[in-house]
Amino acid sequence: MVNGRLKGKTIVITGASGGLGEQIAYAAAKSGANVVLLARKLEKLEKIKESIEKTYSVKCMVDRLDVSRVEDIPSVFKKINAEIGSIDVLINNAGFGIFEEAHEASIEDVQGMFNVNVIGLIACTKEVLIFMRNRKSGHIINIASQAGKLATPKSSAYAATKHAVIGFSNSLRMELAPYNVFVTTVNPGPIATQFFDIADKSGTYIKNIERYMLNPEKLANIIVQSIFTKRREINLPRWMNAGSVLYTLFPRLVEKVGGKAFYQK
Repeated sequence: MVNGRLKGKTIVITGASGGLGEQIAYAAAKSGANVVLLARKLEKLEKIKESIEKTYSVKCMVDRLDVSRVEDIPSVFKKINAEIGSIDVLINNAGFGIFEEAHEASIEDVQGMFNVNVIGLIACTKEVLIFMRNRKSGHIINIASQAGKLATPKSSAYAATKHAVIGFSNSLRMELAPYNVFVTTVNPGPIATQFFDIADKSGTYIKNIERYMLNPEKLANIIVQSIFTKRREINLPRWMNAGSVLYTLFPRLVEKVGGKAFYQK
């Protein structure tokens, strides 16, 4: 499926070396967008770039970026503007999680998650805000999580980072509304990607929820179709989002009824 609104536009994607970020890159390129792929693993980005340029007649720029190193972010975005032009869409996809109970989680891991999932996301966003406001157009898409709406055991720090992303996005959406700049939060449940190689080293969680995992290619197409629309949130799967809504209304009941189910990690 093609989004005709993207033809000739420039889309920057962080965490684009695999999984959802990679699939978003392919879907955006298929719609005629020029894509800029950022991630720590430049070798993987180069292979994706080669595939995109071979298949689609669009520009594809790649650069190494660890979003936790906020001091590197301004120079990378300055380079993008110089080489490929102004940024129309920013998709903050970089992120990771580690599933451990709070008493087991190291402060280093907690800081790492906040540095990537929150501080890095905000720092990348700040690089495009002034330009989008002045141009009165643009779209910022932040990949959060259902964990940011309904926290479960063994994900306290990860859920906290995604709560922060949703809060930041909600405020930003209102700030940018007068400037015709859209902000969409994507809140997926578990996705079939390498995310769980780090998050769930035991493999227990994947075994328990494998049949419910989202297909990254399908999710990427939904995200790309939402670009340049006023869609506030993308919440998938729907049944999991229903649980989040119920939790907002009846938190004590959901915690009591969902007790054992929440310990699937």
